[in-house]
Amino acid sequence: MRVVVQRVSEAAVEVDGITVSAIGPGILVLAAFRNGDTAADLEWMARKCLELRVFEDEAGKMNRSVLETEGAVLVVSQFTLYGDCRRGRRPDFAGSAQAGEAAALYRTFLDTMSAYYPKVVEGVFGAKMKVRLVNDGPVTLIVDRGGEPDPGEPSR
Repeated sequence: MRVVVQRVSEAAVEVDGITVSAIGPGILVLAAFRNGDTAADLEWMARKCLELRVFEDEAGKMNRSVLETEGAVLVVSQFTLYGDCRRGRRPDFAGSAQAGEAAALYRTFLDTMSAYYPKVVEGVFGAKMKVRLVNDGPVTLIVDRGGEPDPGEPSR
């Protein structure tokens, strides 16, 4: 599983000209799933997103999570995060989970996050969405979990 977490002052998702979800201050989570993602991966990622210390404390240091600030969470499925662009000019999406599996993983991920925190809203899986956001900071993080490391990634 791979996510992009952005600290936002606001974010919204629109489908067919209708706003389906909107949040004020909080985090936008763009989530991608790949073949082989497990319930443990989804659990780990849900906790990681909710507990990331990306909000400033009284001293101006990033020491507070969305849980602590009581901000909102908008989760949007984004299979293109697994687009492999190392060869040619057209991204290869072979690493992304197939639509049926990805939909089930997305739903489980949302349910897991919502079990920990009630302020979670979502985009529309598989829809062509317009995502609007005001990145606060800007703060943008990429978090990976599960599967084999990327070939270009150093071994640990």
